[in-house]
Amino acid sequence: MIRFIEIRNVRLIPATLAVCLCGMLGCGGPDRPERVPVSGQVLIDGEPLTVGSVQILPENARAANGKIDSEGRFEMTTFEPGDGVVPGTHRVVVVASEAMGGTGQKWHAPKKYIDPTQSGLTVEITEPTDSLEINLSWDGGKPFVEKFDAE
Repeated sequence: MIRFIEIRNVRLIPATLAVCLCGMLGCGGPDRPERVPVSGQVLIDGEPLTVGSVQILPENARAANGKIDSEGRFEMTTFEPGDGVVPGTHRVVVVASEAMGGTGQKWHAPKKYIDPTQSGLTVEITEPTDSLEINLSWDGGKPFVEKFDAE
């Protein structure tokens, strides 16, 4: 037997949904972990990496993300813009590719840096910093275009 429930007060639906979403997504509140402001620069073979993003991955907290600008600089965000990173020693990934019209993508850094188990990158965050340096290397490689097969 299927029962249908008649909802008489439709105005409560948006408010109820908002409360549920905030609970699931962690809106506001004192339950958020401590964070410290972190910004810096990504270098590849000593030169600024000018495409991509940095992600710092705490073991038991939300990841922090930062977009890399044209000078290789980034600012980390966990919940609100620029709020930083949870203190500790964390794995790091750098994604440095750009789409090429659906037929491929250009890699500006080796693909190993997108995998936290292979990147070999870690950072120790103990206090605010504006000079975190993340150093990458092509190890003899160079930027390349990865083509996708048309299906």
